[in-house]
Amino acid sequence: MTIHGRPGRAPLTRERVLQGALKIADARGLGSLTIRSLATALGVTPMSVYGHVANKGAILDGLVDLVFAEIALPQVTGEWREEMRRRAYSARAALTRHSWAIALMGSRRTPGPATLRHHDATLAVLLAAGFSRKVTATAYALLDSYTYGFALQESALLFTESDGDHAAVEPMLTQFAAGEYPHLLEMTMQYYLQPGYAFGDAFDIGLNAILDAVAAASAIETAPAIPPGLATRRANSRPTPR
Repeated sequence: MTIHGRPGRAPLTRERVLQGALKIADARGLGSLTIRSLATALGVTPMSVYGHVANKGAILDGLVDLVFAEIALPQVTGEWREEMRRRAYSARAALTRHSWAIALMGSRRTPGPATLRHHDATLAVLLAAGFSRKVTATAYALLDSYTYGFALQESALLFTESDGDHAAVEPMLTQFAAGEYPHLLEMTMQYYLQPGYAFGDAFDIGLNAILDAVAAASAIETAPAIPPGLATRRANSRPTPR
């Protein structure tokens, strides 16, 4: 097959353009992604790229949609905590593969179908669990803030797991020699650098805390109100401290 005089080349499509952009972003970061660098990677002219995407903004919209497509879609038939847990772990894994996407996940103004489908499914699960709109919005904000923030910190660390090799932090350890940071030194040597340490182990603890807080907020919101008179009588009936 011959395309534009070049034998064997697959026809250029929007999907191929976005996949090419994804490879550049994963390998070299968003700063390396331009229409020209993309065209070079695809073996086409920049004008050919413009035939499938209007501008770089459209490419970024498409990239965010590709990332959302990798995140497990919550199921409204499932138990809400398990669905939110599965979603959070899947989102963290996707953002580990594409750490450049963290800053883009909530910033695009023309979201694609995978993005919209994901948001709608997440809201459906929370609303089906009986949460009010306020608790639903709060839960979504807390879960995303925690998951994205954890993934961001994880991507920036010198290491996320330790096998006892201190090479990655040797330059930092030299700053502790004067004894000015004893607690930091203690945690680094006696915990962070010990075999078996994994930064990711903390993820489930924080996730559980958020899920518990969401459930508690909903319970407080739906608890029957105590009549003012009864509340006053209860307060007055408390024994006086001695």
